Amino acid sequence: MNKLDDDEIELFRGAIGEVKPVINDRVEIKKPAPAAVPSQLERDERQVLNDLQTGDNDPDDASLGDNIQYHRPGIQLSVLRKLRRGQFSIGGELDLHGMVSTEAKKKLSEFIKEALIRDIRCVRIIHGKGLRSSNKGPVLKPLTAKWLSRHAEVLAYCTARPIDGGSGALYVLLKK
Repeated sequence: MNKLDDDEIELFRGAIGEVKPVINDRVEIKKPAPAAVPSQLERDERQVLNDLQTGDNDPDDASLGDNIQYHRPGIQLSVLRKLRRGQFSIGGELDLHGMVSTEAKKKLSEFIKEALIRDIRCVRIIHGKGLRSSNKGPVLKPLTAKWLSRHAEVLAYCTARPIDGGSGALYVLLKK
């Protein structure tokens, strides 16, 4: 190793500038922040599952949100799951678009009676999304859910898949 002369040392120190001694030579590793946990969503989902299992769901609450569902006590969740997936054959369809509530209720009742006579197990009810309703929201959608939940022949209903009408239609499972 060559020994540096004083000129080179002075040149080096001038280029580097003032130097502070290192107190700690360890690198601090910061752990990434934990992922956010949607705890309220998880609590809500647990409550819904609990309500479905215990039968504590109120049919008047069925109109809340785009997706609605209802089942009578004793109906297995696997049956409701198959209904939501559209795995039952649709034997009939009723379109309530443009009807006033009294007319829609009468047509719905007649339709269910006819389906039972014809031994149809699953039907689709199109109530519409209420896009032309006032700013109070859809009219026939919550009424249809309410009427269906009060029919003794209705075992369960849920919002249809998008291909079958989405939030503007319901799959309805009837007694055998």
